[in-house]
Amino acid sequence: MITLYSYPELFGVADNNGYGLKVFAFLRLNGMPFKHEHVFDASAAPRGQLPYIVDNGETIGDSDTIIAHVIAKNRLKMDAALTAGQCDMSHLITRMLDDLYWVMSYSRWKDERFWPAFRDALLREHPSLTEAGLRKAQEFNFQRYYFQGIGRYTPDAAYARGLADLNVLANIIPANGYVHGEKPTCIDAGIYGFIANIFFYDIDTPLKQFVVSAANMVRHCRAIHDVVMAHPRST
Repeated sequence: MITLYSYPELFGVADNNGYGLKVFAFLRLNGMPFKHEHVFDASAAPRGQLPYIVDNGETIGDSDTIIAHVIAKNRLKMDAALTAGQCDMSHLITRMLDDLYWVMSYSRWKDERFWPAFRDALLREHPSLTEAGLRKAQEFNFQRYYFQGIGRYTPDAAYARGLADLNVLANIIPANGYVHGEKPTCIDAGIYGFIANIFFYDIDTPLKQFVVSAANMVRHCRAIHDVVMAHPRST
């Protein structure tokens, strides 16, 4: 059986990181049995990054690599009917979500307007954490943001970048159904991983304000959320 190692839940979302939630949703949408282990320490993960899975003794990191592995090993048909153009579109959206990740993370750890609410939520829902430990994690993220580049932006400039990404998603997500038709595909799991981590958060960032105002994004997020959270939870 697969064991998924990812960050813990927050605000009722199964993983408070977009990449781990993406894998969680993919596995649930495909009805795959798996154990879900929540961890904070990523030092044992491949390349020191979550999520990762252990599948019958084989350790695999990176959300896209995990999904490709599970599809190939289990001959899943989730994306089998997609055209070449649809596959290209999914790839481009995936890369845009990589950009959105940095703005989402910035809004939690870097922006002092929202950091206290995020910190307090983590401390409330995960009593094993300490404020000193979170401050250390915050300092580590500051370094990541600086070298990635988003840490050198003013808050308004950072959010403008994320809002541009969300605007594209709002133009792509249909009023009904999913990105490529009536059934969800891998890219819908990916979009959910990030949008759910904005929409369900009780923190009123500019990113959340945009998502809440986009009825099609809210519908898409809730539709997948209802399916993936309806299954029995693994611990």
